[in-house]
Amino acid sequence: MLINKNKAVKLINLLNNSIKNPKTSLKYRNKFTLLTSVVLSAQCTDVNVNNVTKNIYKKYYTPKHFVNLGINKIKNLIKSIGLFNNKAKNLYYLSKILLEKYKSKVPGKFEELISLPGVGRKTANVILNAAFGKPTIAVDTHVFRVSIRTGLSNGKKPEQVETQLLNILPKKYIKKAHHLILLHGRYICKAKNPLCKNCVINKICLYKEKR
Repeated sequence: MLINKNKAVKLINLLNNSIKNPKTSLKYRNKFTLLTSVVLSAQCTDVNVNNVTKNIYKKYYTPKHFVNLGINKIKNLIKSIGLFNNKAKNLYYLSKILLEKYKSKVPGKFEELISLPGVGRKTANVILNAAFGKPTIAVDTHVFRVSIRTGLSNGKKPEQVETQLLNILPKKYIKKAHHLILLHGRYICKAKNPLCKNCVINKICLYKEKR
């Protein structure tokens, strides 16, 4: 069951009023370091990524820096992050492509972003939203969970949820919606023991197991 557009607007309005300055919690220096941080954040907390990258980005913050480092040195720098072997390879080859094909610039087109190693649909949408200010919605585990529980979507896959959110939410809120829903999922609508009594959208939400 889905909520109607009027309730969807009310839901986003309530979240917008309760969450001040919604934005990514990843710390970055430029578009390139935002991209590397989002790649590193796969199956890893933003806090852990920030703890690792705060020292890396003081010295290394361009594609050329990462290419010069090489895969093994990148591994050593990020070894406390899960899946660091694959992520190091992705960061190296991603940097190499940016250096050789895009003059060290992060591309601002979805198709170009998802062609980069380690960059999927979610990562591309985060970059387009946070770095380029485009109205995209990245569906991570938090956004997926909240969307299903509230009735904003009944999609079975992230791409289906993304499409439904883009269709039901007003255009003026699309850019903010990703962060509003994500932050609500991270701090209130948790996977286990959601804080329903503290939830500003409790009366609209369709979640059957409200507590």
